[in-house]
Amino acid sequence: MVPQPHGATCPNCGAPVRFLWAQAVQTTCAYCRSVLVRRDLDLERVGVQADFPVTGSPIQIGTEGKWRGKSFVVVGRITYAWARGRWNEWHCVLNDGLSAWLSDAQLEYAMTMVSEPRGKMPELRSTYVGDSYVWYDVRYEVANILEATYIGTEGDLPFYTYRKDASTFIDLQNDQGAFATVDGTETPPLLYLGEYVTFDDLALKNLREFEGW
Repeated sequence: MVPQPHGATCPNCGAPVRFLWAQAVQTTCAYCRSVLVRRDLDLERVGVQADFPVTGSPIQIGTEGKWRGKSFVVVGRITYAWARGRWNEWHCVLNDGLSAWLSDAQLEYAMTMVSEPRGKMPELRSTYVGDSYVWYDVRYEVANILEATYIGTEGDLPFYTYRKDASTFIDLQNDQGAFATVDGTETPPLLYLGEYVTFDDLALKNLREFEGW
């Protein structure tokens, strides 16, 4: 059973707040959309979620799947917007308690985990498409560099999401299906490593049903 903060009620509306993940730092009240963060044993309201964008994805909080031989459950979501659209980053908790992220962009999926950058990291302002980097003996090539802002969150997250200013993201890949992202929302930037996956690869269940899917 996931331990709940003291009271486990929203400090704004009094509704019950349930964390799906024991290490969650931030969550969103399902009733009044208050953004809540843990402060020791209490919850603090730090803002209100704006009208959250409707997603065209069948994935939702509570969706379950499998990756690299481990089961996982989706416990949170961040949606980012950039010049050509938006994408979802679903926060997944593996059955060993570790976090992973399922990137969901126009029916293209990738699973990654945060990794120690054992090797040179790209400079956010002086990296170009085609540049190559090696981490853990795997070579990646820069495929995309973009500026994006987060526009909404829901569920349990492992960090605070206060910032609304634009951040740089660098996506890298190789011909073997490996995928990496350098996330400039943090200083220093974070490195996420994983691979592209198909919808069927993930063996998803508890999906959202809607017309047209």
